[in-house]
Amino acid sequence: MEWLAIALGGLIGVTALVVVLRASRRSRTATFDPFTVGEPWRQFAQRAQRSASKLHATIDATPDGPLKDRMASIVSRLDQGLAETWAIARRGHQLDSTVRRLDPVGLRSQLTTLESRVHSSSGSADDLDAAIESVQSQIETTERLEAESARTADRLQLTQTRLDELVSRATEVSIGAGDTDAYAHDVDDLVIELEALRQAVEETNRP
Repeated sequence: MEWLAIALGGLIGVTALVVVLRASRRSRTATFDPFTVGEPWRQFAQRAQRSASKLHATIDATPDGPLKDRMASIVSRLDQGLAETWAIARRGHQLDSTVRRLDPVGLRSQLTTLESRVHSSSGSADDLDAAIESVQSQIETTERLEAESARTADRLQLTQTRLDELVSRATEVSIGAGDTDAYAHDVDDLVIELEALRQAVEETNRP
């Protein structure tokens, strides 16, 4: 009976470990919800999720050993880049939401109306000048945010292309047919670029 208890204890332990590992694997690729942001940010987030799934599937399929450990370490670093991608996507969505709330079309229409009142000499000149200046300032804010959003989307698109290339190379490197050190260096370069992009977009002044 003692051996049976030991066997059952071991089986329970292994089962618990499998459950934990599976939960951990799910958490690595489901840490964000792309449907909480609009386009084009949703597309970027979904693409990052797919890349994460492919990367971890590649590592899981790699035979145990030093190479797998090394690749797991590299992919862990790349996971940080995927997290940066999500942070950038959320910030880009916030910029776009702010622009929509400010309503640039409505602001330009309001500016046209105010300027027509100046030409018709209707209303206080000082009040009209102040109102025009305020509306112009808001329009400039929307234009700046729109430009920042577009620049961020363009740069994120480029980094996604590089990420796809790294995902493809992971299979080659994981079987020892690629340069692991060169791969790790390229991963670091991409993550650093994503970190810089995230910092830049977060520093964009809120109106």
